Order: sequence, then structure tokens, then C-alpha cells
Amino acid sequence: MTKFEEELSSLPVSKSTNYAEYWNKAQLLTAFKDWQPQQSLPVVPECVRSWIECVKGKNNNALALLDDDNMPDDVNEWLFFQRNDENINLILRAWLDGYTVEKPQLFYLKNKLTTSYLILDTSTGYFEHWGSTEATGRYKSSFTQQEIDSMQTGSYEQIEVAE
Repeated sequence: MTKFEEELSSLPVSKSTNYAEYWNKAQLLTAFKDWQPQQSLPVVPECVRSWIECVKGKNNNALALLDDDNMPDDVNEWLFFQRNDENINLILRAWLDGYTVEKPQLFYLKNKLTTSYLILDTSTGYFEHWGSTEATGRYKSSFTQQEIDSMQTGSYEQIEVAE
């Protein structure tokens, strides 16, 4: 018995025959038999959000989410290179119910020797060292864990960016 049914069974039975004014337990159970508490929306990475919108934009069905030659590599890896089907279920729930996009944790990279911060000039692709993390415009001062993993950051300390 669900919590809703337990609470409902503790209610007194209506003696009224004026159904416009009162409902009895049987009517409530019938009306709410399929009621379920609202579940939170699935949380997916940005690459998965883009893929869902791409597939929907082509007016495809949910099968195209899993079987498309144009699937980006990062989505393919997220879906299929794991030990279970959890992400497959998650993307299908996101297709049906909607979703929220996860906000990746960002880090500053502080050089342990010089105490300067690693900054990326996005227009050139070159890295610079600055005395602060105040990067604007074409400069990027915070990085995701995935980006950090693709760099050689042995002499850098990762500092979490406060939200």
C-alpha cells in the first residue's frame, strides 16, 4: 500500500449522498489510482542536450537517439561505453519527460611553483600565465575536468570555481 493509500484509508467515509459536495474513499481511490509523485527531470550533459534537440529537429523518433551514424563521439561514448544501460534509460526518459542540463564543475589551474593561473587565449589556442583568474573576452580561466584530463597539468593545483 502506498503512502497516499495509507493516508486515504485513514480518512472517515462520507455518509453524504450529495456527491457534488463530498467524495467517498472508493471514489477518491478510483480518481487517483494512477497518481504518482512527480519525479525530478533527468539530468544530462550538454552534449546529450544538443543531440536530443538535433534528433528532434529532424522530426525523428526516439530510436534515432540510439541508432544514427551522425551521433557525435562524446554522446556515443556517454551512451555505450559503460557497464550498464543507465544512460540509455536516462536519454530515453529525457526524450519523453524533458530534462535539465548538468552544470559541470569548473576549476582554476594554479601553478604550484609560480602561483600564477593558467589562462587560455581562445582566439589563438595558446596558454598564458596570469596573476589572477579575472579573464574576460577571448580569455578563459576555468576548465572542466574533461578538459584538464586532456592537458598535462602535473605542476598545477586544481581549485574549484565557486558558483
